[in-house]
Amino acid sequence: MNTIVIGAGQAGLSTGYHLRKLGQSFVILDGNARVGDQWRAQWDTLRLFTPAKYDGLPGLPFPGERWNYPGKDEVADYLESYAAHFDLPIRSSTRVDTLERVDGRWAVDVGSERILADNVVVATGTFGRTPSLPDFAVDLDPAIRQLHSSEYRRPGQLKRGPVLVVGASHSGCDIAYEVAETHKTVLCGRDPGQLPIRPGQRGQGLFWPVFLFVGRHLVTRRSPIARAAMEELRFHGGPMIRVKRADLLARGVERVHDRVTGVQDGLPVLGDGRVLEVANVIWATGFRQVFDWIKAPVTGEDGWPRELRGVAADVPGLYFCGLSFQYAFASMTLPGVGRDAAYVANRIAARSRADRSLAAA
Repeated sequence: MNTIVIGAGQAGLSTGYHLRKLGQSFVILDGNARVGDQWRAQWDTLRLFTPAKYDGLPGLPFPGERWNYPGKDEVADYLESYAAHFDLPIRSSTRVDTLERVDGRWAVDVGSERILADNVVVATGTFGRTPSLPDFAVDLDPAIRQLHSSEYRRPGQLKRGPVLVVGASHSGCDIAYEVAETHKTVLCGRDPGQLPIRPGQRGQGLFWPVFLFVGRHLVTRRSPIARAAMEELRFHGGPMIRVKRADLLARGVERVHDRVTGVQDGLPVLGDGRVLEVANVIWATGFRQVFDWIKAPVTGEDGWPRELRGVAADVPGLYFCGLSFQYAFASMTLPGVGRDAAYVANRIAARSRADRSLAAA
């Protein structure tokens, strides 16, 4: 096997598309039963922030009305149809346990099976991760309903009584806005800023082409300012997009910019000492990148892979696709992942050609 791609989300599928165009042999391994299941598991009202016009992966436009903002199930179905349309070789329900270097090749362990390959693309992206929770979360009163944002589906999951949403990036704001319709809600966390336009409003036809051009071509890792933005996005989340400050205010969300720093008598405590009497806590606190299953020195001090444009710095034959800010602000989005996938696939093809030339010499 020349290449194993781990993950059949948008990053893995895009990589597979480009590998096939380049005549490379590969297989995509994915732990889910169906392509798109990771999207199906998101909260019910989740919608993309970009219109369908810009959401297609390489070679296949996103179906439907161009200025529709697809829901999570539409995205899942599109990814499944994408895999079928290009007949990509996918092994579903195949969870990778470990990845290690053995005699100059990569060994991928799947249960008792070991698969060898010259190259591996880790395409679990920014979504192949473990929920990030503070250590003191376990000290909250067991009567408080705790959910991470990845577990939240709808307000009906919550107990009666006030809700604390911790983390005010776009997902935290969206969830706080939704639950505030039926629960008294406090949203806690730093203000990440907000985009100047609301998805779907007048003027979007002018805004999105400019915004996506900037996000793809100007805000890249070549720029010192963008490298600072990369750290901000990777560790603190993105700005408010659909739900704005005024929306939260209008719905009665109490906005607190202080941090939750601990627990007192089973209740969450803010940095200023205020104790919040709540019945529910939703942790919109992001995810920890976990790469300890890769038995090779791939991460830096910040816990992220040492890579440039998805090419591992120190380990031959190892690549990444779908990372937040892999090359540009748009890298982890549907409109941006295709370019990164093409770059990775081209590097794999170039490595394969070099290996064949060396063998023939």
